Amino acid sequence: MWLFIAFLAVPLIEIGLFIQIGGLIGLWPTLLIVVLTAIAGTALVRGQGLQAIARLKRSMAELSDPSRALADGAMILFAGALLLTPGFFTDACGFALLIPAVRGRVFRLLKDKVKVASFEMGQPPHGASQGYPGRHQRPRDTVIDGDYQELGEGPAPTHPSGWTRH
Repeated sequence: MWLFIAFLAVPLIEIGLFIQIGGLIGLWPTLLIVVLTAIAGTALVRGQGLQAIARLKRSMAELSDPSRALADGAMILFAGALLLTPGFFTDACGFALLIPAVRGRVFRLLKDKVKVASFEMGQPPHGASQGYPGRHQRPRDTVIDGDYQELGEGPAPTHPSGWTRH
């Protein structure tokens, strides 16, 4: 039901804002503002997205909980979609999601509603037994057999498969 209301309300709000702002400043300045917010939003999303990826890599390397970095990345992606959507209301929501304090508040609100059943990361502890939960033990000396054939210096195939060097 909430999704239906959002899909109904957001376009109505955008139309109302376009009419009001267009009436105040005119058609071309209104359209220019919409285009400029899309360009500025794209630049901001790119910068913050790269920072979010760096935080995610750091949390993975440190074997710490990546949920905040993942949530930040998802919210930045959503902010980018909102900023590329023409409109003043969606731009305001998109720019708000680019503010780290707002993302932190949204994360705290959503964190209470989401239940993580299981989370695993990294290698099993040194000397762990075969029964280490969630891991499939493989011997270290796994051998993979395969057949191959060396090709001579013949003509290159007419339809390369992408798996051969030409």
